[in-house]
Amino acid sequence: MFRHIVKTALPVPRRTVARGFATTRARRDVEGARIASLDTFTEEENMIRESVQRFATDVVKPKVREMDENEMMDPSIIKGLFEQGLMGIETSADHGGSESSFTSAIIAIEELAKVDPSVSVLCDVHNTLVNTVLRKYATEEQKAKWLPQLSESKLGSFCLSEAASGSDAFALQTRATKSGDDYIINGSKMWITNSYEAEIFLVFANIDSSKGYKGITCFLATKDMGVQIAKKEEKLGIRASSTCTLSFDDVKIPAANIIGGEGKGYKIAIEILNEGRIGIAAQMLGLAQGAFDLAVPYTYQRSQFGQPIGTFQGMAFQFAEAATQIEAARLLTYNAARRKESGLSFVKEAAMAKWWASKVAESVSGKAIEWMGGTGFTRETGWRSIGEIRRLGRSMRGRRISSCRLLPSLFRRSIHR
Repeated sequence: MFRHIVKTALPVPRRTVARGFATTRARRDVEGARIASLDTFTEEENMIRESVQRFATDVVKPKVREMDENEMMDPSIIKGLFEQGLMGIETSADHGGSESSFTSAIIAIEELAKVDPSVSVLCDVHNTLVNTVLRKYATEEQKAKWLPQLSESKLGSFCLSEAASGSDAFALQTRATKSGDDYIINGSKMWITNSYEAEIFLVFANIDSSKGYKGITCFLATKDMGVQIAKKEEKLGIRASSTCTLSFDDVKIPAANIIGGEGKGYKIAIEILNEGRIGIAAQMLGLAQGAFDLAVPYTYQRSQFGQPIGTFQGMAFQFAEAATQIEAARLLTYNAARRKESGLSFVKEAAMAKWWASKVAESVSGKAIEWMGGTGFTRETGWRSIGEIRRLGRSMRGRRISSCRLLPSLFRRSIHR
């Protein structure tokens, strides 16, 4: 359905949609003294939002609790994401993708997160990390081989973090040793999203430890090469999204599967993680909005002292504050997305969006539980997901800290220019 929308929504070539909206349209608006807001989307993007909303409500929502209880993503959900064209949003049509804008991917991530954070995370990592690495750094032969699979049927996983290299990603210990036309990978990866269901893995390993981070190289591995799941984490939230420890014991990967060239892994990771911050911001934005949308209507259904509790002034003021916080997160997120697809600097804006949106997700979800009183603490009513959201917001503190470390360095850099 999504792929059909992309093909029919606009008569202009799809690869020009983002550029045309961000530059030509903006220039015309300025010249005519009419500047579009960040809530202005193309017809295609609005149709994408509506399509993802329907999929999330009709297909994902009925399975949310079951998947959470089983701590397992339903295979039909993954299949549905592929069938809807949501697993190759920016990938070209020639490679089986939808060939839409980066903002379209952010819209999809936000809308999925409103209903189920686990599905949103799966879609986000696959699109903004795995697919983007191949689109930007793979050779034409590699693109032709792997992107159609990632667009149509095979889930991808991004394998960077290790036990001793989380926020300090370049302290990784996984090694790759040259052996003829292959490399032999040894080491382990930790906290790897999508890894239980994935069939394609982007693995970062060091081919020459004497060069430090300049030896880090990105390899593409498939599950049948010997990638082993050592442990599937039992998490407090987003439990349907798989997070595993992976073991690489003498895993043989062809040298032809190096992405971007030897020693270029650190550059790839830095640039992709900058874009990934916008995806995380969209996740947190959707989480916050989803919690708000679940909780506020309840307060107008439950009455105390002769009136709905949502009409009390103290409650109304909290709603106003939360809604404003969410809107600020939305503006930061889509500003970063538009700057990225317009070719402008976006690193600072992406870090700000991720930092603020994760704070808002934690704050609003916590308030949502309070607004619903005892009901917000039960599982049977279906409100349980809000508690999951709050825990997920808290888990983003480490990521918020990394953003706080990044932003001052960007400020100093701008001062000394």
